[in-house]
Amino acid sequence: MITMKDIIREGHPTLRKKAPSVTLPLSDEDRATMRAMRQFLIDSQDPEKAETYALRPGVGLAAPQINVSKRMIAIHTEDESFETLHDYCLINPRIVRHSLATIYMPGGEGCLSVDREVEGLVPRHQHVTIQTQRMNPDTGVVTDETIKLRGFLSIVIQHEIDHLDGIMFTDKTVASLPEAMPVQFKQLEEGSSDDTNQNPKEDPPA
Repeated sequence: MITMKDIIREGHPTLRKKAPSVTLPLSDEDRATMRAMRQFLIDSQDPEKAETYALRPGVGLAAPQINVSKRMIAIHTEDESFETLHDYCLINPRIVRHSLATIYMPGGEGCLSVDREVEGLVPRHQHVTIQTQRMNPDTGVVTDETIKLRGFLSIVIQHEIDHLDGIMFTDKTVASLPEAMPVQFKQLEEGSSDDTNQNPKEDPPA
């Protein structure tokens, strides 16, 4: 089980290295790492487990953040409409196409590897197309996929791919983005939870 103690923080040299590609077929160790990364995100979004194990809610996690310098990413989150769950275990993802239009998280971005509060906004592509290998967490089977993401999910995947290249979101923070559009989130219905793990507009760490 991955805990917050396993998440390395800014200043650690692994976070500044460009992670090498993962060799296929996946080793048993790599499959176990991918499953553990995904499970951390699921547990961190469960209020009871998050409290029990002192987990910060996260929607994405890159292998370098647990001091594993490999190009692997786990994402587990809903889109900005809170209607579609996106559950990805990605190996060697790369952006092959992106929009010229840019967007940003209105409250700025957060990161499980950054404990301090960071002011400012991060420009991201509004749409991205990703070529990747995707692992089924239940079977461990890996398939080649092309994934198109927009809005909030586009921000999440760009944040995580940056980790694979030794880039922190703090490197890209600016004071204002007059030509970019903020991500728009569907208004939560009255009486629904507004916890960080359920509402991405509350600066999700990744």
